[in-house]
Amino acid sequence: MSKIKPDATLNLEGVTCPTNFVRTKLKLEEMGTGEVLEIIIDDGEPVKNVPRSVKEDGHKIIHVEKFDNRWKLLIEKV
Repeated sequence: MSKIKPDATLNLEGVTCPTNFVRTKLKLEEMGTGEVLEIIIDDGEPVKNVPRSVKEDGHKIIHVEKFDNRWKLLIEKV
């Protein structure tokens, strides 16, 4: 379990691709450089696509953790 405290949290359970990435991107745009966003996403397509897309946008995935049938990602805005 990560000890990093996020600056913001976004629960995307039940949100489909590509909407979950779009919502993640919009939230990151509101945040300052170096701030950390925690997102909760579903297993399957969301966890396959969102981390890759976030990295392609230049941000840093600093923690990934699976719990139940969901995933928690900590993303640092770069």
